[in-house]
Amino acid sequence: MENSYDLVVIGSGPAGQKGAICAAKLRKKVAIVDRGQRLGGVSLHTGTIPSKTLREAILYLSGFRQRSFYGSDYVLQEIISMPDLSRRVTKVREHELEVVRNQLRRNGVTVLEGSARFTGPNALSVETNEGSRTIKAENVLIACGTRPARHPDIPCDGKCIFDSDQLIALDVEMPRSAIVVGAGVIGLEYASMLTALNIKTTVVDQRPTLLDFVDREIIDALTYHMRVRKTIFRLGEQVKSVSVDAGRVVARLESDKTLSADALFYTVGRQANTDQLDLPAAGLKADARGRVAVDHQFRTAVPHIFAAGDTIGFPALASTSMEQGRRAALAMFGRSQDAQELPLPYGIYTIPEISMVGRTEQELTAGKVRYEVGIARYEELAKSQILGDHSGLLKLVFDPDSLKLLGVHCIGERAAEIVHIGQAVLAFGGTIGYFRDAVFNYPTMAEAFKVAALDGFNKLA
Repeated sequence: MENSYDLVVIGSGPAGQKGAICAAKLRKKVAIVDRGQRLGGVSLHTGTIPSKTLREAILYLSGFRQRSFYGSDYVLQEIISMPDLSRRVTKVREHELEVVRNQLRRNGVTVLEGSARFTGPNALSVETNEGSRTIKAENVLIACGTRPARHPDIPCDGKCIFDSDQLIALDVEMPRSAIVVGAGVIGLEYASMLTALNIKTTVVDQRPTLLDFVDREIIDALTYHMRVRKTIFRLGEQVKSVSVDAGRVVARLESDKTLSADALFYTVGRQANTDQLDLPAAGLKADARGRVAVDHQFRTAVPHIFAAGDTIGFPALASTSMEQGRRAALAMFGRSQDAQELPLPYGIYTIPEISMVGRTEQELTAGKVRYEVGIARYEELAKSQILGDHSGLLKLVFDPDSLKLLGVHCIGERAAEIVHIGQAVLAFGGTIGYFRDAVFNYPTMAEAFKVAALDGFNKLA
């Protein structure tokens, strides 16, 4: 039957794309369903790709990277508007959209534009502009992504109160001051971008500390840099109400403090879109955040239905979602591999950017594990001088007896790129002796690994 498929994928973000393409390469008949004009998912339209492109546009137009050479007041463009920033976003997004279309087309994946919902364990109704159609699926991959979580007392109107998706589509004048509610990864990324534009920014979060899973020294460095740019942190504080008064946003905190700014950005978590799928019709249920539980093969409680990406929760990264989608497709068609559980890198695209892989000092301390550290400071590296970043650092955490590498933590220019060197050594159980003895191209940021390793050896002497 034309409407019957070996696999129907709900959602075309990173998990859905890779799952669909993997199944197609196994000679399976595959369809991928997503709403019109949303091919590529949240990652392409409002999340990963546009936000990171926006960051690059800000760094370029603001002259931020060049200020160590030309002075703290240097700017490439005196007045920066949102259209100036979004021009680069649009170009990158259009190119990546064409890449996604071509990959799906080359692999023979049928793309259905519409909204899918279950009408049974193996049946879905797809609502399109032309009406609805029913399709049958031997297997289903739920990869419908997420949307910003909303609070009923914080009306995100897209004019002066925004969620994280609305910021990308901002078409109003850039604010002179802003409140960012939520100091998770997304909140800190956007807050640091705003401060790079010299927008007076206040960050509010009910938690007393920032990003508990990140090395404390790295977080201390980030907050230092943001405070230098006049960011104010209100930690351990909760927003009670938000209102607009004479064009200004007023946020009242539980502590009776009042904050006022031109704009407020609400970035407190994400909500999975599974509430639109009628999961009970398939015999499934989701938690309060819409997340679906899966096993190690990404199989749900219904054996032929799998889920991957942000839909299943942590770590909710584009990089991990891609791999989850691929592995789910292999598992559903009996092609599972005994994949090695490799260390997972994190990239946090604040300004300056952060990246890490492996264990942190606080984790090792809590586990009563002996360790030593070796540090390379960017001011010691010729390449960082060339790039204009004098304040970053790379830290190696290692076992002082066996020299085995335990973790890599970095803040500064190109942190998310160079961390993969440490990831490879961690994966193969290597020691910091590798970095000491290896020859790295000079000048490069990768040289930081050798400098940090030598620092670590000096501490053992």
